[in-house]
Amino acid sequence: MIRQVILFRFRCVFPNVLLFLALAGLGCHAQNSGASSDKKADAPAAANSSGQSTVLPPELSHRIEIEIRSRYSIPPQVDIALSNLNSSTIPGYDTIVVTFSGGTHSTTHDFLLSKDHKTLAHLETYDISKDFMSQIDMKNRPVKGNPNATVTIVNYDDFQCPFCSRMHAELFDNVFKDYAGRVKVIYKDYPLIEMHGWAMHAAIDGNCLGEQNNQAYWDFADYVHANQKLVAGKAREEAFSNLDAAAKTQAQKHQLDQQKLQACMQKQDESAVRASMAEGDKLGVDSTPTMFINGEKFSGVIPEAELRAVLDRALADNGQKNPSAAAGAKQ
Repeated sequence: MIRQVILFRFRCVFPNVLLFLALAGLGCHAQNSGASSDKKADAPAAANSSGQSTVLPPELSHRIEIEIRSRYSIPPQVDIALSNLNSSTIPGYDTIVVTFSGGTHSTTHDFLLSKDHKTLAHLETYDISKDFMSQIDMKNRPVKGNPNATVTIVNYDDFQCPFCSRMHAELFDNVFKDYAGRVKVIYKDYPLIEMHGWAMHAAIDGNCLGEQNNQAYWDFADYVHANQKLVAGKAREEAFSNLDAAAKTQAQKHQLDQQKLQACMQKQDESAVRASMAEGDKLGVDSTPTMFINGEKFSGVIPEAELRAVLDRALADNGQKNPSAAAGAKQ
């Protein structure tokens, strides 16, 4: 489920309209620098020490601010501060750092200004030194599918998120049966704790099961995703009780150590879940479900046809035939 701007972590895609709204006093720490900002829109920031610096003339600074506010619909509650002009590696342009601030939160973005002061451009860089998959800790996570598959699906999931429920059904009810021998699926925890009162508890209970039995985790995940309203009950405490009961049912089904499971659920240790959430934040996860398929990132529910096309492409990249091609070859 996409995070709303009233939450503390949210979906943020440049031109950052949601970010600007969130900064207007509604709060966010996914993009928060951690420091408050008292800079006003017409107060230049400190110069960049890495190159020559020139103070922006007030009239030019005003034109730049008006252009940014108009183009990206920045509300008046958000302050805009412009840095001095600094040397750029791009011929014909200087660099300006634009700081957006509201309340105690701020974020910065790099812009380019042409030497003749007639053209403003947004500068956005991406770190491609590492692929996403190398930054995801998959150790000891329950795996569904072929553990040795060359195609890996990692899904940052929230047990209480209705969109996660839809994605779970889309993946396992319709698609997975055709790809089970060719892919492996791993779920990582990313509960939206600001809006989902029992999602953290569900993640912990699921992990308690996963510590003992791989299939018990997936059966629990199937049940909770398919029965979110039933699990929720009428209050959070009732949801906790329903989750624990569902976990105990899986423990009985798979003949797990009930005493060990009970101790794990009673402890409700959030450390592993929060580590997964922090990992997701570093990867730019800002909504659930967010899926990485061999490093390619997808946010939200992926339609079945698109999901199949992505998996087929990933298989082809690894020299494997997709299920349809393989079936056709046998005919």
